[in-house]
Amino acid sequence: MKERGVETGEFFRAGVGAMILNRRGQILVLRRAGLAVEAWQLPQGGLRRGEDPLDGVRRELHEEIGIFPEQFVVIDRCPDWMAYELPEQYRSEKVGRGQVQRWFLGELAGESVRVEPDGIEFDAYEWVEKEELLKRAVAFRLPIYRRLLEYFGKHLQTAKP
Repeated sequence: MKERGVETGEFFRAGVGAMILNRRGQILVLRRAGLAVEAWQLPQGGLRRGEDPLDGVRRELHEEIGIFPEQFVVIDRCPDWMAYELPEQYRSEKVGRGQVQRWFLGELAGESVRVEPDGIEFDAYEWVEKEELLKRAVAFRLPIYRRLLEYFGKHLQTAKP
């Protein structure tokens, strides 16, 4: 079926995402820019053709929030690719029906690393507890975020005070 020039349901975009913890075990969330209602999410983005997922997540973190590749220290990675389907109004030629993503858990290397949203995709950030992440997430992201919290839970429980 073709809608708005897009073959709906024809593909899921390959992507990456990061759950970033601070020293207190809080999770970095970003507010989407330019929306009428607040929408918070974890940093994520599309993979380029032939790009390694770790290289992709490091590139996305630099583009979206100013974190240089060497400033993101990987703690763990989810072994499964996770998919989510976008509501029809958010589908486009770029993102298709949704995304299939590889997720990483990490922290920022050093106290002096600054998170600086790009102002285009994101305009604010906060460090939140895992329960708050689930309260702020849009419905179509919730299943992935719950799975990430379950998979990375052992690291969240041992976060540094």
